Amino acid sequence: MDRRNFTKFALSGLAFSFLSDSMGRAALSSTGPEPLSPAPVPTVPATPRAVAQKPYAALLERAKAALDRHADAFALRDRLAIVDFDAPSKNPRMHIVDLIGGQTSSYLVSHGRGSDPEHSGWLHSFSNEFNSLASSSGAFKTGDMYFGQHGRSMRLLGLDPQNNNAEPRAIVIHGADYVSEDHVAAWGKCGRSEGCFAVAPHIVPQVLGLLGPGRILYADKIGNG
Repeated sequence: MDRRNFTKFALSGLAFSFLSDSMGRAALSSTGPEPLSPAPVPTVPATPRAVAQKPYAALLERAKAALDRHADAFALRDRLAIVDFDAPSKNPRMHIVDLIGGQTSSYLVSHGRGSDPEHSGWLHSFSNEFNSLASSSGAFKTGDMYFGQHGRSMRLLGLDPQNNNAEPRAIVIHGADYVSEDHVAAWGKCGRSEGCFAVAPHIVPQVLGLLGPGRILYADKIGNG
């Protein structure tokens, strides 16, 4: 083989090697993108420092545990409502907590007549029974808003065994004149509902606006008083 033919052969071999390497890389890239990792499961945000030392902090942690337990029911985890039935009805004991920013809005809220037969202003017991006129404890999911006999109201779905009759019992959030600052000033306590979470009429738009459908309301009494 003369020098000219040898040079042509060497160059063609180099070109083939480069072409083969390029084709190999192209073949690897044509196998498609790597499979995507599964989407992360939403988690409840950590308790903001602003509310970690509040009197209702233990109840808030219980509410967040319920939010995890009922994770399939809640896509919205930015804020929640807790009703601290350890407190008397004269105190603002419904707390709507922003789990992202740490802000809390607190309101007066009633308990049921069956939970306080002597009208002491303190909740003494819970019931899930029909015609008990009592409050129920546990996790509720906020539902549709509607206009009923108490005006603008919001339905609630009970998610636990101790409150799963909430919907057929018509346990809702609604406004009532007996849950107002004036009523507390005159009587030293709020009036009683038939198991509903009644709030002052003038703050119904604010409460329902902050909650909206699809968030958790958690009510309980975890102390001994």
